Amino acid sequence: MSKEQFNSLTQVNAAIVTCEKCPRLRLYCAAVAQEKRRAFREETYWGKPLPGFGNAAAQVLIVGLAPAAHGGNRTGRMFTGDRSGDFLYAALHRAGFANQPIATARDDGLQLIDAYITAAGRCAPPDNKPTPEELNNCRVYLIEELRLLHNVRVIVALGKIAFDNVLAAFAGRGLVIPKPRPAFGHDAVYQFDHYTLIASYHPSQRNTQTGLLTPPMFDRVFARARQAITQPQT
Repeated sequence: MSKEQFNSLTQVNAAIVTCEKCPRLRLYCAAVAQEKRRAFREETYWGKPLPGFGNAAAQVLIVGLAPAAHGGNRTGRMFTGDRSGDFLYAALHRAGFANQPIATARDDGLQLIDAYITAAGRCAPPDNKPTPEELNNCRVYLIEELRLLHNVRVIVALGKIAFDNVLAAFAGRGLVIPKPRPAFGHDAVYQFDHYTLIASYHPSQRNTQTGLLTPPMFDRVFARARQAITQPQT
């Protein structure tokens, strides 16, 4: 079980934003925020760990890998201002989980509908590769989000790292992980207690541009999520 507990999502998010557990990541994010990308040189980068966001009464929790260096690390909101977010929010809008298909800035009017977005890692990692220790440092926040998001019934894990960290968070909450251990695969579905866990390929540029993940494939994932929350609980 988690040794850290918070009274609210507001407290969790405040702890995330001020987190200094991973020196490598904090140095990297600060350096990126200082150097910037030429296209964003007039912007002030967020440069801090990213909290989750969305509807606190959500039934669907979406878990990503980590912020992008010039995406979330710049804008201060998960999957905002990068190509992965463009692909994700378009799908969420089509599925009725977002009020608009684009996410460019924290003040762009985006609202999630019955959904909450978080990540396995809260800081942008070099080469998009957080270390196991860094992910372990972050896991308490995911565990606490699971505890405090009382209405969540469906979890969509974007990519294998997110999938593995959801399983680790389940174990951290005392849920039994069956053997053989659930395997990651796109559109794979597993049941844990009252949670339905749906795995999806991550909407990274590499996956979407090569066709490993297409819009119809992504739409099926969120159609499954919609179907799961409309079914009566037993």
